[in-house]
Amino acid sequence: MNLPRQPGIPHPRLPLPEGQPEDLAAFQQWLSEAIPMVSALGINEVSRQDDSLTWQLALSPNLNDKGTGFGGALTAQTTLQGWCWLTLWLRERGIARDVVVAEASQRFLAPVTSDYRLVCTPALPEGPAQLANKLAERGKGRIALIQQLYCGEKLCLEANGSYAVLPSR
Repeated sequence: MNLPRQPGIPHPRLPLPEGQPEDLAAFQQWLSEAIPMVSALGINEVSRQDDSLTWQLALSPNLNDKGTGFGGALTAQTTLQGWCWLTLWLRERGIARDVVVAEASQRFLAPVTSDYRLVCTPALPEGPAQLANKLAERGKGRIALIQQLYCGEKLCLEANGSYAVLPSR
């Protein structure tokens, strides 16, 4: 049985995948325990391919008073997805480190009117390699990520974030 989270007490890390592909269902379950609001965000499916992380989400738990996507929920999702992208990238390399969002911004382009997908990728193709170099040289680093929210083929929201890998303690 999982005990409720307590302020000021870190949640235990998920063991690294040890040379195996990441079990995204297990990661999502751990994430829901580590960050309680995750279970209310309507994440139906998580997938990774190359340098992208894609979530399929239900609109119903994220509705606003107008019957469209609530900007605060969508913003939380984009910020969390960037954190997950970087955390999974590190885990794939056998690195267990703390990740934080340093900056984030969103641009709302159209109302979100149906279930949707959120895709996170590096802002620059060379971003992951540059981050790997910084981690090797300095033990910390940052990467810029972009999250794009689509209803069908329509781009409804674009977010940008800078995520930092903190030095080991």
